[in-house]
Amino acid sequence: MQASDALIDLPERAPNTLLADKGYDAEAIRADLGERNIEVVIPGRSNRRMTIEHNRVLYEERNRIKRMFGHLKINRAISTRYDQLANSFLGMVHLATARYWLEFARAASLRSF
Repeated sequence: MQASDALIDLPERAPNTLLADKGYDAEAIRADLGERNIEVVIPGRSNRRMTIEHNRVLYEERNRIKRMFGHLKINRAISTRYDQLANSFLGMVHLATARYWLEFARAASLRSF
């Protein structure tokens, strides 16, 4: 079982699209996602013989998600995962997210003046 299988088989619901970096550019992954009717948004590796087209606008959204995780990992408790229980860790993620949102809202309100 590949790591991509474990992520896609999460119990919540099946994804419509998979946004991934070039490390996931493999024919087996693309074929598996095609069978599951999941849109593949993975740029091709530079050494690939055949060019792969992907949705660039949607791929740029991946950068936003990655930056958000970078902001959350500023908090030491999240980056090192000190909490033993999933609920405690999720609580820390909620606190860090609220803190990040408050900083963003404050900066936005200062710009409006």
